[in-house]
Order: sequence, then structure tokens, then C-alpha cells
Amino acid sequence: MCAKALCDSTRLTIPPDQYVRVVRRLPDAEAAVLLARLEARKQEARTLFIELVRRHQLDMHLSDVECLPGDSRVTFYFTAPTRVDFRALVRDLAAGLRTRIDLRQIGVRDEARCTGGLGPCGLPLCCSTFLRDFTAVSIRMAKVQRLVPNPQKVSGLCGRLMCCLAYEHDVYLEMMKAFPKVGTMVSTPKGEGKVKELLVMRKAVKVSFGPGQVE
Repeated sequence: MCAKALCDSTRLTIPPDQYVRVVRRLPDAEAAVLLARLEARKQEARTLFIELVRRHQLDMHLSDVECLPGDSRVTFYFTAPTRVDFRALVRDLAAGLRTRIDLRQIGVRDEARCTGGLGPCGLPLCCSTFLRDFTAVSIRMAKVQRLVPNPQKVSGLCGRLMCCLAYEHDVYLEMMKAFPKVGTMVSTPKGEGKVKELLVMRKAVKVSFGPGQVE
């Protein structure tokens, strides 16, 4: 049996007896102090960033802050509706924090990955656990799977179409090859009718035999 390392992406799908449990070392007092310092530094950087953004009147939203051990660099991840000229902001941040500053503009999907959360399914967001590459998702994928094309129903926390719409799309397309196309005439034990709808997962179709006669 091939064992798998325990991580967020496998925790929900792999039986506990197949985990490889590896403990490098227990956190000691020194590690706890280091983590506390990094957290305090992050909070300081976050507060200064928000204050300076307000002062410079920039349309930016801070998503996350990353501080390297040793205080060699502080990285800010932010979202903005357009490209932002943040050169003056970088200078003020460097002067206030006295370290190298790196500003990175990310998309709304990357912001959801940074902040995390729970999806409509009740599980942690795919992008913050196991999903590494974002694939293009279209509303057609929702229609193929007979999902209500309501933006509120098929959108994730990022406001974009849910990434999971793409997971079964190819399966639906492959299964649909065995079905007649919508609008074509088919022969049934009740006579000829026109295909109105495909029920892919039920392996059935709805056929119209005339006004008000759909089976």
C-alpha cells in the first residue's frame, strides 16, 4: 500500500491509516518567540500600509502581509481595480519599516486563496487547499451541468465563477456524445417527438410530443 503525506488537500479524501505522520520537531521556546515577533511585525506593517494608502489616496485593498525571518523584506499583497503607481508608497513604507519593501498586485482569485474561507459546499476553498492553477471557467459550464445560471448561485467568495464548475465539465461533454441533440426528432415507443432537454446524470431525455405533452 502506498502511503500519502498528510496535507490539506488529502486530509478530506485519504483514510487515516494511509497517512505518513512525520513530526520534525516540537516547537520550542525560541520558535514561539520568533513566531510572536513575526506576527507583531506583520501587524505593524499592516497598520502602516493602511494608514499610508489612506494618506496617498490610493484605491488599494490589502490582502496579506509576509515578513521574512531576520526582517530582510516585507511583502504586501493587494488588490486594485486598475494599475496603481505606488512608488511614493514604497518609499514611505521603506522609511517607516526600515527594510526592503515588495508590493505585489494580485487578482481576486489569488486574494481568496490568501484569505481562505468556506465554499457553498461547506468545505475549505479549493484555491486555499489543493488547487494550484486557475483554469478558465465559463457560464456555459454551468448550463451544461444544468445548474441555475444565477451569478449568486455559481460564484465563489472571490465573485468569479466557482472553479469547481470545471471539474466535471469534460465528463458531461463526454457523456453527452451518447445523447441526441436538443431540438432533434427521435423515435420513442409513444411515437416521434422533439428532444427538449438532456438529463445527463439520469441517462434520460425529455421529449415533447406536442403542446403540453413532455415526457
